[in-house]
Amino acid sequence: MQKTESDVTQFGKVCEILDRYHRDPAKLVPILQEVQEEYRYLPEEILALVATSLGLPPAKVYGVATFYAHFTLTPKGKHIVRLCDGTACHVKGSIAILDAIRQRLGLRDRQQTTPDMLFTVETVSCLGACGLAPAVVIDDKVHGQVTPEAAVALIENVIKMEAKAE
Repeated sequence: MQKTESDVTQFGKVCEILDRYHRDPAKLVPILQEVQEEYRYLPEEILALVATSLGLPPAKVYGVATFYAHFTLTPKGKHIVRLCDGTACHVKGSIAILDAIRQRLGLRDRQQTTPDMLFTVETVSCLGACGLAPAVVIDDKVHGQVTPEAAVALIENVIKMEAKAE
């Protein structure tokens, strides 16, 4: 199989990250964090490259990548929407908010990411913002006392910003 220019660029970025950590196997977690920040997930071929570069068995790298909930092996959208479904948020209607967001984005069944890779919608057990319940985090910005209508408006704002950026 012939390597394309994008493959070389992709692997080049990973090599830069590995070099910043002096290819130290003890730095596996921060290396994986930076790789995921760069690609928004941990591709299988990149995990293999990291394992080889650090002199670790691929199973160990995969084990670390699957152990920590922060890591993901599937691509995520550009904008991450996290909806709290902890007790306070659940009691105050988080499921209706989730349903409204999923309906607006056309997400079906267990689908979390829109086909255009613009949004990924996740539920979390707790955001630590119980006083703001129900709470939604969009791209690390917390929005409190959200209604289904307000959540859809927040999504619409992101879509408008993306349209302007094009």
